[in-house]
Amino acid sequence: MRIAVLDDDSAQADLVCQTLSAAGHVCHAYGAGRELVRQLRRQTFDLLVLDWNVPDMSGEEVLRWVRESLSERLPVLFMTSRSRETDITSILNTGADDYLVKPVSGAVLLARVGSLLRRAYYLKPPATREVFGDFEFDLSVKHVVVRGTPVSVTQKEFELALLLFQHMSRPLSRAHILDVIWKQATDIPSRTMDTHVSMLRSKLGLRPEHGYRLTPIYGYGYRLERIETDTPPAADDEPTEEAGEA
Repeated sequence: MRIAVLDDDSAQADLVCQTLSAAGHVCHAYGAGRELVRQLRRQTFDLLVLDWNVPDMSGEEVLRWVRESLSERLPVLFMTSRSRETDITSILNTGADDYLVKPVSGAVLLARVGSLLRRAYYLKPPATREVFGDFEFDLSVKHVVVRGTPVSVTQKEFELALLLFQHMSRPLSRAHILDVIWKQATDIPSRTMDTHVSMLRSKLGLRPEHGYRLTPIYGYGYRLERIETDTPPAADDEPTEEAGEA
């Protein structure tokens, strides 16, 4: 799972990330609240670990922003030195899912993180397909159907296409795509991702004339957008009754 840690104590943040990484998670540490918010606008995480007193935007303010701005229910664990009952109840009522008072042992941290992740993700029935307009993704066999027609894609192309559709209109960094699709592999040629994107653009018809735009963001990554077309999409795929009679 991808976990973001907010703590201005770099030694503490490194220790938390080492503990989480040893358990198989991908951990990213941030030292300021606004820095984390900027990343949350650009990429996704499966869980947040927030400290309270951090520069420029407190952990409490970040929590409020997360609950007001993100559509999905993102698990949030507060881990701070503030131990007053009023602080704990205030943060839990604001929307945190759990609260730990520092110092925290690695075993307790992993147990709480594991509990939050199980509650947030594993208690839900696994989805077998996801549909985005004319695009249907069969998760069990990794097939894509576009406007009723099966399209042959590789496993990586399937995973990349699904990631882009799940984050429609949001920019995805190359680092995030590598994390999710290539699992942080360091031997991936720089052109591999570009080639996969080009193949998806061609195979799935992700072009303005079909109502989509898949574009590179210079120095950052890629973004898939749904755009308005001058003519209804159905006009290209199926003749109208009048057109059929003409």
